[in-house]
Amino acid sequence: HDDFEEVLDDHKDRLGVTIDTDLTAENWEAVVADYKAVVERELGHAFPQDPADQLWGAISAVFASWMNDRAKFYRRMHDIPESWGTAVNVQSMVFGNMGDTSATGVAFTRNPSTGEARLYGEFLINAQGEDVVAGIRTPQSLTLAGREEMGETAPSMEEAMPEVFGQFVDVVNRLEGHYRDMQDIEFTVEQGRLWMLQTRNGKRTAKSALKIAVDLAAEGVISEEEAVSRVEPAALDQLLHPTLDPNAARSVVAAGLPASPGAATGKIVFDADEAERLSELGEAVILVREETSPEDIHGMHAARGIVTARGGMTSHAAVVARGMGRPCVSGAGEIHIDDRARTFTARGRTFKAGEVITIDGSKGEVLDGAVAMVEPELTGDFQTLMAWADKVRRLGVRANAETPLDARTARGFGAEGVGLCRTEHMFFDDARIAAVREMILADDEGGRRAALAKIAPFQKADFVELFTIMAGLPVTIRLLDPPLHEFIPHTDAEIDALAAGSGLDAAKLKRRAKELHETNPMLGHRGCRLGVAYPEIYEMQVRAILEAALEVKQTAAEAPIPEIMHPLVALGLEMKYLRQLTDRTAESVFADAGDRVDYLVGTMIELPRAALRAGDLAEHAQFFSFGTNDLTQTTFGISRDDSGRFLQAYLDKGIFETDPFVRLDQAGVGDLIRIAAERGKAVRPDVKMGICGEHGGD
Repeated sequence: HDDFEEVLDDHKDRLGVTIDTDLTAENWEAVVADYKAVVERELGHAFPQDPADQLWGAISAVFASWMNDRAKFYRRMHDIPESWGTAVNVQSMVFGNMGDTSATGVAFTRNPSTGEARLYGEFLINAQGEDVVAGIRTPQSLTLAGREEMGETAPSMEEAMPEVFGQFVDVVNRLEGHYRDMQDIEFTVEQGRLWMLQTRNGKRTAKSALKIAVDLAAEGVISEEEAVSRVEPAALDQLLHPTLDPNAARSVVAAGLPASPGAATGKIVFDADEAERLSELGEAVILVREETSPEDIHGMHAARGIVTARGGMTSHAAVVARGMGRPCVSGAGEIHIDDRARTFTARGRTFKAGEVITIDGSKGEVLDGAVAMVEPELTGDFQTLMAWADKVRRLGVRANAETPLDARTARGFGAEGVGLCRTEHMFFDDARIAAVREMILADDEGGRRAALAKIAPFQKADFVELFTIMAGLPVTIRLLDPPLHEFIPHTDAEIDALAAGSGLDAAKLKRRAKELHETNPMLGHRGCRLGVAYPEIYEMQVRAILEAALEVKQTAAEAPIPEIMHPLVALGLEMKYLRQLTDRTAESVFADAGDRVDYLVGTMIELPRAALRAGDLAEHAQFFSFGTNDLTQTTFGISRDDSGRFLQAYLDKGIFETDPFVRLDQAGVGDLIRIAAERGKAVRPDVKMGICGEHGGD
């Protein structure tokens, strides 16, 4: 495509014209001759002259495209199986470039950015479809209202072709009514006659998807339950991201079209591969391109936002960015990109690759540097849809939270409790890490208990704050899970620095680090094995949890509901030991306080043996939380931290259709969950169950 565009641009530059339609028939003969030369140079043979050969060449190209890199990437992004294959539709051509009574365009029956229920789109007189999205000519609005809003001077289709426009409005309304959804429509007018080329459900932003679903339900077109299913869960994530602070200083360096709403800050990159590479390193990037093409999709996915110098509101960049939930500014014509120098110039200023810019996709602006942002407010259509979802859902939803901010945010979003509080995160706080290390270095139980006594007040204070925020709701607290060596430095230099700053014995630290070293820590001395080897650790944590619950009970309107979870249990006898430890500690706390609170004791199912022997665990566990991240790791024998080195080969060869850490392996891991549920309920019919892990939203 780029080679052909280069040929065409060279001819137009030489002839001093800017628009394709300014070329004469003789000019086009010269262009076509050069096109044929490009084909022969690139393919090693002349362009076929037999129409049948041309047709089968085009058909074969479409079928072959199913296995190109961008198609594979798109399938992975949208979880589309390779086995579905593709199809080819062969249809006769109509021509929108046969004079001023001909035109072509793209339309959406509702605004794909806002969801507003009015016709939205662009067209060009005397043009073919490629011209509308390629950005060579500036498209014109379909409607008079749209033209006035955009401040355009060129006539809208409503003004230039009123009779055809009337027919068009009637047809698009019928199409939306038939498909019961917002339609993305391509059309051509050939010498005054309207032709509809295709219609499909239109891509839309999350905000637009919400409004369209809610509006269609309000209009009686679809049911409330269907409205809920119309909004992709992942799309709602777009509404949880920040937007630019309206009070922040804004230094606008270029303006274009508000192609996809939202805001993003990142480093400038000029090609898709670099965007992907830097994103994998944790860098936030903004992809700046003359115009995007399907070959850029991986970079668009990796980027926080997209800027193009060319293209309209229905260009490739605009449509794809809206579908991905990326903010996008398209058609920023004042940006001049120098690919070789890796710079762009706008308004007399030059910006280099790696410099930070911010984009406001809602206003179509590119800004210098990082601009302050604000959190979104979720009201209106969001709350309406969530209320409808609550009517039909069967699962409760809790949050992962171990900080007051996490807990308040979760409760504000309607979480029905905390599904996982990781206590180890609390241990890393500067005020308590010294006592944690003292406990690790202790030579005996007495020394460990003395150090744990210093940690206990911090733990209790953590839980008091958490229970106060979550009063009346269940809070599942996982007792210490990671191996102890994670709390001390690993290199001699780090240990020496710690010893110098803390007064700890460097030699003792090094000796203890060596003793705690494990070849495979994930399967080593961690989880409930810590509670069995050092029961005083879990006793301290259980005491802190229940003392905090009793304290909050005295002041809160509703008592907290602690759920104490023991991690990495594999054996019924392990669960029995841990349940007895928990209950024994609880009775001691209640006796000291002269009061009681209800609590539950359970485990996280993250080992295949635990799933297979769930009946043994259920004799002592009152709830199961399926830790699907670790259960997937232990079932496949794959570390998710290291699987990136080979997982792509499995996906490319079709061995995995999707990443098993993203999409639950229903045949294997799913079967273990089913077995655990059946066997657990057979022993304890009222055992509570939940999923905790990346698959929770699958």
